[in-house]
Amino acid sequence: MASNMEESFAQVPEKPGDQDLASDGSSAKRMSAAGCRVSARTGRARRVVALTLLLAVHAALLAWQGLGDSATWDEVGHFSAGLEHWRHGRFESYKVNPPLVRMVALAPVAILRPDLDPTRYMFWRSPGVRPEFGAGTLIARDLGPQYFWWVTVARWMCIPFSLLGALVCYGWSRDLFGTASGFVAAALWTFSPSVLAYGHLITPDLGAAGVGVGSAYLFRRWLHRPTLGRAAAAGIALGLTELTKSTWIILLVLWPVIWGGYRLLDGGAALRRRQWLQQAGHIGLLLVLAVWVLNLGYGFDGSFKRLGDYQFVSTSLVGSGAAKTTAEGVRFGNRFADSFLRHVPLPLPECYVLGMDLQKLDFERKLPSYLRGEWREGGWWYYYLYALSIKEPIGSIALALLALVAAILMRRQYAAPLREELLLLASAAGILGFVSSQTGFSHHLRYVLPSLPFMFILASRVGRSWEVRHRTVSVLTCLALGASVVSSLRVVPHSLSYYNAFAGGPEGGYRHLANSNTDWGQDLLYLKRWYDRNKNVRPIHVAYDMLLVRPDILGIECGPVPVDPRSQEAMSVDTAEQGPRPGWFIVSVNKLNDHGHRYDYFRDLTPVGRIGYTMRVYHVTLEEANRMRNRFGLPERY
Repeated sequence: MASNMEESFAQVPEKPGDQDLASDGSSAKRMSAAGCRVSARTGRARRVVALTLLLAVHAALLAWQGLGDSATWDEVGHFSAGLEHWRHGRFESYKVNPPLVRMVALAPVAILRPDLDPTRYMFWRSPGVRPEFGAGTLIARDLGPQYFWWVTVARWMCIPFSLLGALVCYGWSRDLFGTASGFVAAALWTFSPSVLAYGHLITPDLGAAGVGVGSAYLFRRWLHRPTLGRAAAAGIALGLTELTKSTWIILLVLWPVIWGGYRLLDGGAALRRRQWLQQAGHIGLLLVLAVWVLNLGYGFDGSFKRLGDYQFVSTSLVGSGAAKTTAEGVRFGNRFADSFLRHVPLPLPECYVLGMDLQKLDFERKLPSYLRGEWREGGWWYYYLYALSIKEPIGSIALALLALVAAILMRRQYAAPLREELLLLASAAGILGFVSSQTGFSHHLRYVLPSLPFMFILASRVGRSWEVRHRTVSVLTCLALGASVVSSLRVVPHSLSYYNAFAGGPEGGYRHLANSNTDWGQDLLYLKRWYDRNKNVRPIHVAYDMLLVRPDILGIECGPVPVDPRSQEAMSVDTAEQGPRPGWFIVSVNKLNDHGHRYDYFRDLTPVGRIGYTMRVYHVTLEEANRMRNRFGLPERY
């Protein structure tokens, strides 16, 4: 049959020039090459469109949540501190975190509202005092309802930090594992509930993650081809990273260590001594540029101040010698004041140094921490690992486990070169290990957000399954990634309250973690909507876990919730005013786990509704109140 087909084609009359084409295949080759170029351009265009759509969805989700959530605890302080930076070029406010993210956030507010000046509110400034929260509270009070709009404007300015993180995840993963893996990494970032939760706030954690992984990518480019220009670019990026969050100071040590390990795994033993010295010089330049950019970000305010001239507040830096005490009871001093080190100039901004000292004091105080129903003074070394296991979707965790199995059992298809694995693992483990080692308190998952992009890139290797045609792995990858995306989107626009099914979902997550992991005061605007829709429900009593921005700013008239008669606070309250009492009550889930047990009796009541995922609505009848009061030995209400 094949022979007959060949004969029939041979009988077809040739067109003029066909013989030349048959004898010379160069034109066919050119046409084939042109077709490949067109196909490549089409493929690139499709990838650009797909990535653009992914980024657009991510930006829209962040913008939506930034508009709907009310100001959270730390945002109140960042708002006033950012304004003070722009107005006066001073950095005493919120010095526990560097200023880059909040300065980006507050730039339009500083321009459009020149009347807003935190220094109008006179707060005492002394060692250990944090004036930003008091000033921020008064700014919110004076602005009234429009305060929330300006917070939204500031939040929207921070969206590019998160878009940067998505782009770097895509590019880095594509370089290592291919295009499909790049999209898996970008999708993990785009729909991660933790990224969505903090990417729409003016807090520095997500900005630190986005800028941090971006600088690490530039450092990787230098490792691949160590030129002076690439070292300078990585150094400038590292300086910007240091301006996002002081936790990143570990990179000043981690990157030189990674460089040494990377070179040895890359056949560095064969490098000549001159090459080692040249690259060591690049590392030196990189670190010098990073420190220079860090100082530049602070306007060189207090840079190179002598160590002996500082006034520290943490016990480790105050020392056991002579010290003074502020009016607020904060002990301050300097253990180096009489040592030979007192003349050493520190090549860092003064407020950057004092901020780390103040943060150290917080960890030394052993603040009360909550985990799975237990309160304790201080934290747990495994707190952040546990938090990640219940705050990230089960699908994402399954994807990470699948990637681990694939890398071990099918290393040839799924593993990157060992030096590349080292860079990603060291970056993720470095931040996670450093934060976990600070057990003075365990409050916020957001402290380890900068480790997430490296984890996403490592997990994205399963995208290789499409290229190597491993159908089983491909199907499992699609199922896990799809489950992760759906799980996250089901909770939007309340991503701050997200918990996976292991923790009972967003309705039950408060039993596991507290603070910004669950309820950071973000549902006040949703309370306002509920209040306006339910005009027949009056009066109401609210136990709201956000003292800095009160409900009455939005016109919500409410009274306090009576305390539990078994709590210590009840000792100073008349028995007739103690709970339970009949009426309508709205109680924050953080208050249900209150350290002082002030509202424990609500655990025995069934809520009739909820506002977002952070507020429970209770309607207590007279009969219910009296039944419980009898049990507590209190007089009945009439």
